[in-house]
Amino acid sequence: MTDVASDAASAFVINTILKPQLIYVGTQQTPVLIIDDLALDLPALLADAASADFQADAYSYYPGVRALLPRPYVIAVLDAVYQLIYQVYQVPSERRLKPQDIYYSLITSAEQDLKPLQCLPHFDSTDRYYFALLHYLSPEPHGGTGLFRHRPTGLEKISAATQARYFQAAEQHLAHFGAPPQRYCVETNDHFELYQKLEYRQNRLVIYPGNLLHSSLVNPATDIAASISEGRLTANIFINFLA
Repeated sequence: MTDVASDAASAFVINTILKPQLIYVGTQQTPVLIIDDLALDLPALLADAASADFQADAYSYYPGVRALLPRPYVIAVLDAVYQLIYQVYQVPSERRLKPQDIYYSLITSAEQDLKPLQCLPHFDSTDRYYFALLHYLSPEPHGGTGLFRHRPTGLEKISAATQARYFQAAEQHLAHFGAPPQRYCVETNDHFELYQKLEYRQNRLVIYPGNLLHSSLVNPATDIAASISEGRLTANIFINFLA
């Protein structure tokens, strides 16, 4: 791991008595891992986030600000779960885990400021062994994460083989029906079906394949704020297993 934040959270301690919950979602029964009570020293991590340098992400459509996660936290989380990911997702043993992006994230964009693509579910990667690790840090109540099915194609996951078909069908739908309403996508509509909610709970870690169509289930009343004491603070670790 390189280019990560300082070791401010070097005392980060993971819960050694993890109780992973494995659920299977959608028509393809994709595995999703849910681990509650991940951090034993969550206040230390929140204190680190309070001093982090949050900036707008110029390289993605993320509707908010981000800051680099502390290296010890990332290492501790990955050390705790990487074998589980290999097992559950049948990752070939010759592939090696490579962190891709590691951020604190806060949603700050009001709905009237959203771009059209920010009003649609998205996927992180078409790679089969690319995963998102999402750690909910703020106290409740906040919106969780929704998994969506693309209604014109029936696709829940976007692979290299289906990406062109998905984009073509999505463009045709938007051309026929117009741009999506200028709001966060939090429910079923004529374009996408919400088939699974991954509920928000403080100190919960959710692990899912990055090729799943998903969206934060943003509640504008509780989730949009630049302050970590008021907003929906998450830690986002994106990893890939490369040959």
